[in-house]
Amino acid sequence: MILISACLAGLNVRYNGTNCIDDRVQKLVLEKKAITVCPELMGGFSTPREPAEIVGGNGDDVLDGKATVIEWSGRDVTELYMKGAYATLQKALEVGATQVVLKGNSPSCGSAAIYNGEFNGTKIVGEGVTTALLRRNNIIVLSEEDI
Repeated sequence: MILISACLAGLNVRYNGTNCIDDRVQKLVLEKKAITVCPELMGGFSTPREPAEIVGGNGDDVLDGKATVIEWSGRDVTELYMKGAYATLQKALEVGATQVVLKGNSPSCGSAAIYNGEFNGTKIVGEGVTTALLRRNNIIVLSEEDI
């Protein structure tokens, strides 16, 4: 069993209330080969919500207390991102997932790139909070681009 970002399966859970449906991902869910997760919703956010970016580093830095996750308005939402990451890890362990496909560029789910924390659309090499935690626990994290 693998876990998949709910937005990739067509659920309207992104920060702006939309999805990023990927037909290959949706097929896995429909065939019951994958289970959907949304770390942000699992952390306590609602949809829609303000966009957020990691400031001062990447997901590993957030886990180590060296960076924060900040909403566009300036509110620190690091705790909610951490809660969502740990809830996703728990779900992965419960279902025995060794592989997870998460939405690229997200402050939770990014696996190769994230936004730079300045809300100017610039991406940098790095991973989101959930991806960093899953990888620390030997779970393979891919983006939809890696499928």
